[in-house]
Formats: sequence, structure tokens, C-alpha cells
Amino acid sequence: MGFGIGAINILFLYTHILSDTYFGLVNFILATAAILMPLLAFGVHNTLVKFYTAQEEAEKDGFLTLMLLSPLLSSIPLASLVYLFYDSLAVYLSQKNILVKDYIWYLFLVGFGMAYFEVFYAWCKVFLKSVFGNFMKEVFARLCVLILLLFLYYNWISVAVFLKGLVGIYLLRSLIMMFYAYSLRKPKLSVRFPKATKEIMSYSMLIILGGSASLVLLEIDKFMINQFKTIENVAYYSVAVFIATVIIVPSRAMHQITYPLTATLINTNDTKELNVLYKKSSLTLLIASGLLFLLIVLNLNELYQLLPEEYAKGFSIVFIIGLAKVLESSGGNINSILYNSQYYKSVLVIGVLLAIATILLNLWLIPKYGIYGAALASFIALFIFNVVKVLFVKWKLQLWPYSIAILKTLILLVVLGAAFSVVILPWHPILAILVKSIAIIVSYVSALYLFKISEDITALLQKLFVRK
Repeated sequence: MGFGIGAINILFLYTHILSDTYFGLVNFILATAAILMPLLAFGVHNTLVKFYTAQEEAEKDGFLTLMLLSPLLSSIPLASLVYLFYDSLAVYLSQKNILVKDYIWYLFLVGFGMAYFEVFYAWCKVFLKSVFGNFMKEVFARLCVLILLLFLYYNWISVAVFLKGLVGIYLLRSLIMMFYAYSLRKPKLSVRFPKATKEIMSYSMLIILGGSASLVLLEIDKFMINQFKTIENVAYYSVAVFIATVIIVPSRAMHQITYPLTATLINTNDTKELNVLYKKSSLTLLIASGLLFLLIVLNLNELYQLLPEEYAKGFSIVFIIGLAKVLESSGGNINSILYNSQYYKSVLVIGVLLAIATILLNLWLIPKYGIYGAALASFIALFIFNVVKVLFVKWKLQLWPYSIAILKTLILLVVLGAAFSVVILPWHPILAILVKSIAIIVSYVSALYLFKISEDITALLQKLFVRK
């Protein structure tokens, strides 16, 4: 539901209601705030979940107090630095786009709202109450943005009010989450901190590095485009990236299932079943993400006909980022394996090194190739990151995700991609997308069943279509 609302906002409302300059500014604000979030949260959203159940009842109030106050250890100094060096920071961030100069505080406030939202969401998770938080995270903000965009369309508010409203949404979301979290357990401020406070704070700082590295890999390109190109390029790039991001939806869904399964198999040292799960998840996700990649790329010309003409320059970006997402999906449950293993610290170090490499790649490629350089930098970084993870798991755990079925799937994707790339339907874009998509899906599913590439998918298709 949240992804659907996000698609309406990004593909149709933002692109038709807001100018590409201000749409670029919105994406710059949100991307920069997301990069700041792990630092402002001080890693508490992960620490709270990991350590809460290990606390004795007498220590829990002190632990929760520590979790509430810890984000201030980074938020207050950072806010002070923004205040003291506002002019210098504004000049640096607005070298290419003078518009950014007036919105520096927006970056901090949205990041602060995101940070404390994650803290209160984690508070709810430890009481096994995540549904409301998930709604607030995935749906609430996007729905509020949709309403603000409609207000802007009917000239009930100005662009300036819209941008203030955007900041207000993230702060309000955090406030609502706070009240819900407190309804589950009302905080009692206590300076009786846990005995393991040193260990807890060390873990938090380690998680800051890991979370920051992950978000740098995802968001730094949008931030750095602002430094080298006019800000409307952030809008063109963001739309293309959003389209390509659809490809990892199956991976996110499967992660919810495979994470606890993987943890159980690792804790029981069942290496044989873990390897089976690793291979099956890799194949299933490659099949699913590969189909989405075909549907997106083969219908991209028609989709861009529905958007303002200037956004069509994102075609190559969708292809490049899409390939990276397919590769990422083909890793199956590799992240679950790594984060539940004894080697999670090594993965965090690798992530930090690759985040640095991503920044350097963007510094090199964006000035040369613009938004295409940003896409290429992301592809290279994600490609290296995923290859390193696969080789690391093979080296340390003797697990390998790929099989002959993976090769068959890749051949099928190439053949169908080549066949349908020459199909051009001279109809309305929506009708053309619908008809071509149905043809692609029928061809793909038929080939999967005919060649029995995946045991799981073949069994599923037999249940659906074969009557005994």
C-alpha cells in the first residue's frame, strides 16, 4: 500500500505538480536526512531491540532512559555545529544550486524526525507490536505528502508551505510514534543505567558505522549530484531509481520469512539445510526480480510517455540500477546469513570501505557523466559489495548460492528480453504496457514450467493450474 502511494506521488503527482527544480530539492532533503539518520539515532534503534530482553526488570527503566537520551549525544553537537557554521555549510552545499542555501535546517530536522521515529518504532518492536509502526513508516508519510501535493495542485498552499509541511510530517510522525510507544510502556526516567552500559554504547557506535555505510550506498548519489549538477537532475535521477527499486520488492518480502529461518539454522548448526535455503532463495529471487526487470525495461518507453518529456533521460539509469538490483536479489538470504553469523563485524567493516569507495566513485564519475555517472558509481559499488559478500560466505562458511538453474534463468531472461525488445505496439501507453506485460508474464511462466527450472515454482504452478 505504501509503495503504491509512493508510486503515485513520485511518478505522477510530483512530476506534474511540482517543478523539476523543487522536486529535486525535495529528494535532496530526504536523501541527506536519511544519510544523517543513523548518526542522529546513535544506533539506538538496533541496540534497543538487541539488548532489551537481556535486561533484568529492575534495569529496564534505566536502559530505556539511556536509549532515549543517547541520540542527543550526537544530535545536540550536530545541531550546534549547524548553528555555528550555518553560513559556511550553506555556501558549501549550494555551490551549484543556490536554492539549497535556505533549506539547511530542513535537512537536520527531517533527519532528527526520522531518527527518533526509528527509536520509538524499535521500542514497540521489543513488545512485539510492529504493525502500527510499519503503517506509520510505509504509509503515513506518503499519504500526507499526497494530500499536500493535492493542496499545492489546487493552489491552497504555496511551495514554501509545502516544504515546511514536509518537515512537519516527519516530526509529527515521530511524535505520534512516541505516544504509541509510551502506551506500551510508560517511561520512568532513571539514572540507574545497566551494568553492561559500556558494551551497549560500544555496540551502538558500531551500528552507526554499519547503518551509515548502508545508507551511503543507497542515498549518497542523490546528495552528490547536487554538488556537481543543477538540482533538477536529482529529480530525474530519483524517478529513475524509484522505478528500478521495484525490482527488490520480492527480496524485501522474502527477507521477513528467511531471516528467522536462517537464524534458527545457524543457531542449530544445520549447515546442510542452510545451504539448501541459500540456493533456493537465490534462485527464487532471481526468477522474481528477473521478471520485474523485464517488465520494467521492456515497457519503459511507454511508461516515460506518461511522464513529462525531460524525465525520459532516466532510461539508461533504470537499466543500470535495475541490473544492480537483480544482482543483489540473486544473493538470496545472504544478508540473513551474514548478520546472524559470528562474522557480522567483518561485514560492517567491508560495508564502510565500500561506502568510502562509493563516495570516491561518485566524485570521479558525476563530474564526467552527470546522473549517468551516479548510476554507474552505484552499480559498481553494489556489484563489488555483492560479489565480496558471496565470496566471503564461501570462504568462511563454505556455502554457495549458484547452480545450473541460475544459468538457465539468465539464458531465459536474455532470450525473452531480446525477443520482446523489438515488439512495439502503436497504442495508448497504458494499453500497450498491459498487453505486452501479459505476453511477457505468460511466456516467462510457461518457460519456467516447461523446463522445470525451479522445483518450488514448478510445484506452485502445478497446484494452481494442474487439476488432479
